[in-house]
Amino acid sequence: MLMEIRNIAIIAHVDHGKTTLTDALMQQTGMVEVGVTMDSNALEQERGITIYSKNTSVFYKDTKINIVDTPGHADFGSEVERVLRSIDSVLLVVDAQEGPMPQTKFVLKKSLQLGLKPIVVINKIDKPAADPDMVQELVYELFLDLGASDEQLDFTTVYAIAKQGIAKLNIEDVSHDLTPLLEVILSKVPVASAAEKNKNDLRLQPFNLAYDNYLGRLAIGRIYEGVIRPGLNVFIKKPDGETRTGTISKIFSFRGIQREEVKEAVAGDIVMVAGLPDIYIGETICLNKDQEALPAINIDEPTISLNFLANSSPFAGQEGKFVTSRQIRERLERELEVNVGLKIDFSPVDHYKVFGRGELHVAILLENMRREGYELQVSQPQVIIKEEDGKKLEPFEEVTIDVPENMSGIVMEKMSKRRGQVVEMKPEAGHLRIIFEIPTRGLLGYRGEFIVDTRG
Repeated sequence: MLMEIRNIAIIAHVDHGKTTLTDALMQQTGMVEVGVTMDSNALEQERGITIYSKNTSVFYKDTKINIVDTPGHADFGSEVERVLRSIDSVLLVVDAQEGPMPQTKFVLKKSLQLGLKPIVVINKIDKPAADPDMVQELVYELFLDLGASDEQLDFTTVYAIAKQGIAKLNIEDVSHDLTPLLEVILSKVPVASAAEKNKNDLRLQPFNLAYDNYLGRLAIGRIYEGVIRPGLNVFIKKPDGETRTGTISKIFSFRGIQREEVKEAVAGDIVMVAGLPDIYIGETICLNKDQEALPAINIDEPTISLNFLANSSPFAGQEGKFVTSRQIRERLERELEVNVGLKIDFSPVDHYKVFGRGELHVAILLENMRREGYELQVSQPQVIIKEEDGKKLEPFEEVTIDVPENMSGIVMEKMSKRRGQVVEMKPEAGHLRIIFEIPTRGLLGYRGEFIVDTRG
């Protein structure tokens, strides 16, 4: 009997409770033990943020729900963009006190453009200053601002305390678990699996990559049509029409956060495939040479660049065990296997030019390398200026700053010196929220000053 499959992604601004909600869903459906979290990376646990999008699945009422937990930080936007193409609905998590924030706007805009109909989860309703009704209005206004269709505006709202594993459809309802949310997912998210799609020839598109020391590069993707089995000889099509061949060696399905090897997977499911060493995101894996490739997945381009080079200071060799230029190059090549927001130019003789999505994006890479025993030196970050139609273009940021009112003067003075312009200013409970628009190069290095100016 074919099990029904639903595919959803959880999107939100950083720290609004995406991973906490995913963890609670997994625990309540018996997929993992209490204390197991989606943020498995050491840096994610230390910083309390999600850096890499990850897959899990839960089983509820004979239905498999594939969930993709995404990062909320703008620097990891490329992790979100490519996921949204492979799912059928999103849970938009919004903090009941803070309301919609810049990244909420960014990820929601991408979802609405793809025609997805979000389910809104207003989380942290137990906060002392929570105002779910006002946040509901702000979310509705945001939908309108982003040009949502009438169907998308008719969204379902669920109120939640993810930390306690509680969800309810009305604020006054009494609830002890996340059953109301799971019921909404079953009733509102379109069914991904359909028996007639299994009769077609295979078409699968990877939206994420993983790496295994034994199996090499792994592709995580959604099966749009057909059935996939180990040993299948397939054609891999690039968006530009170029075609090559390969053989599927192993297929893994997700059960909780574990991957389990399976003998076949059907249309609608999200699987991990081994055996294609040169597979890349957005390519189409299909059974016949004359099948049409799926639309390409576009990823926003990098905004800053810096140089990585071997340490040549008098203290060289004291911090790490991998110190040569060749070792650094091998590590960067490995990073390119899975980090699609990153681009690297290996052509300069004395250094490697690394292009990233922002300061944090590159800082995470550097910290991971340092912990693995790599020693290197880096240049100051430079923004990427590009020319279009004879005009020079540079990246801009939208910055939201929450400060006590008596400190707003120094913040505004410093931001205006860095070419920041006030877009909006509104008083909130006990503090002032100021939204600026600023060139990326004006924002580089400001965080340290901001902490000193506001006394921490």
